[in-house]
Amino acid sequence: MYLLYSILYAIALLVSSPYWLTRMLQEGKYRAGLNERLGSVPARLKRAATPHQPIWIHAVSVGEVMAISGLVNALRKQFPERDIYVSTTTLTGQTLAREKFGPEQVFYLPLDLPFAIHPFLTAIHPAMLVLAETEFWPNLLHIAKGRGCQIAVVNARISDRSLPGYKRFRFLLKRVLSDIDLFLAQTEVDHDRLIAIGADAQRVRVAGNLKFDVKAPSESALSRELRRVLQSNQRTLVFGSTVDGEEELLIPCFKSVLRDYARALIILAPRHPERFDAVAELLHSAGLNFWRRSTWGGTVLAGGVLLLDTIGELASVYSVAEITFVGGSLVARGGHNILEPAQFAKPILVGPHCENFREIVRTFLASNAVLVVNTDQLTNTILHLLQQPHEATQLGSRAFHVVEGGRGSTQRIVAGIVELLDGRSTAITNLSASQP
Repeated sequence: MYLLYSILYAIALLVSSPYWLTRMLQEGKYRAGLNERLGSVPARLKRAATPHQPIWIHAVSVGEVMAISGLVNALRKQFPERDIYVSTTTLTGQTLAREKFGPEQVFYLPLDLPFAIHPFLTAIHPAMLVLAETEFWPNLLHIAKGRGCQIAVVNARISDRSLPGYKRFRFLLKRVLSDIDLFLAQTEVDHDRLIAIGADAQRVRVAGNLKFDVKAPSESALSRELRRVLQSNQRTLVFGSTVDGEEELLIPCFKSVLRDYARALIILAPRHPERFDAVAELLHSAGLNFWRRSTWGGTVLAGGVLLLDTIGELASVYSVAEITFVGGSLVARGGHNILEPAQFAKPILVGPHCENFREIVRTFLASNAVLVVNTDQLTNTILHLLQQPHEATQLGSRAFHVVEGGRGSTQRIVAGIVELLDGRSTAITNLSASQP
């Protein structure tokens, strides 16, 4: 099975190579880490030198890196004698991981082919491989298991979109999942779905969502500067993590807000850096007054849009908002994380497409702590909340209480990893009593 998979995987890479080569020529992010993806262990990577084998954690991109950051810190405290390595797939995830954990222990995930995987396993020689969410790479799992690794999937979830495909190939996936010693699912729904696609029920437990434990930075240079220039009665809205095709839908809302509140500030943060220029052109074409964060010199901001064309500042900017909207949800992109504005007790609006965060959104909806709106409802809902600040405050307060009640998954996951490394059990018998 694995030989056939490797052949098909290699053929797929060859067939798609013209596309990837073109993208590499056009965009630097596709060239980044190419040698590492092909199995070249970078010179900067610290080789494991202690008798205590390291832990290798894989986090795909920025969201997963943020989610595991608390886990990495907790594992370093729990196992000070073990090195913790982190791999990522995307350039943005790699950049953030190097900043948080140090470049000497961060690298790009190699292609799922034996020749690329073996060098990293030899260099690191991990005792455990930890995968964040649902990264089921057959060769990586099988080869790591063959080298004696314990394997855990943490923050595990099965999305609505991927579930039918997983079920369709359950007969193959079951064998792949048999290499995993422990699944720590986000919710009971994910627990049941993991079993439905072939995971051993004795190896699946609910530990909660790591993202509830990630505390957004309350201050940054930008948030401090915004507080300096914003007036006490100025209405401020933040539209975060917007995606292609979404900003066009937001323009009428922006114009309505600025018509009724002439000195309002709207902060717009596109999700992907490569789109900053296109969004700036869109704002210009729409006739909106706007500033780019990258060139803003600390002048007064009133009656327009601040385009957040930088990375890593959105989380703290939510703290200055009166109303927040979390993007990727008006169009079918699955939505983005609503926990950051919730930590600041901000009222949150999202669109109807929140499949990637379905359980988080359902938890908030159960407490009336988030508003789900479509494009037609968005403007009127925002104007209503601006006119009824007490109602907005209550909505934000409920969101804050939901976040506080969801914390604790890091501790449960560390307990599972400790038991697995100790070899006492592949099933975490003590987790049931502390499940969220």
